[in-house]
Amino acid sequence: MKINLKFLISAVFVSAACTLMGPVAHALDEDAAKGLAKQNNCLKCHAIDKEKDGPAYKKVAEKYKGKANAEARLIEHITSGEKAKFADGHEEEHKIVKTSPPKDMAQIKNLVQWILAQ
Repeated sequence: MKINLKFLISAVFVSAACTLMGPVAHALDEDAAKGLAKQNNCLKCHAIDKEKDGPAYKKVAEKYKGKANAEARLIEHITSGEKAKFADGHEEEHKIVKTSPPKDMAQIKNLVQWILAQ
């Protein structure tokens, strides 16, 4: 039996890469994320590319780019009601994002991934 060495080496590298990358993440559902943002009035204070009372989602994505805890940090922020700081210095509790069914983490993660993808 003749073994193609180039094929064998390629297969080993592909296998190693897949192992290192871990499980494949689910595809981002942009329409669902936008719908959840609208349903929760997120776009009242945020926009994709311009400042409002809250930061633009592009600015949020830039702030967290390359940070390992980005997704977890934003999930905590939008599900806990922690204080949000405003440009004029005052603070308010951030509205907790509601899903249907309640506390659907797949919907929350999809929203956060959409924000981070801006």
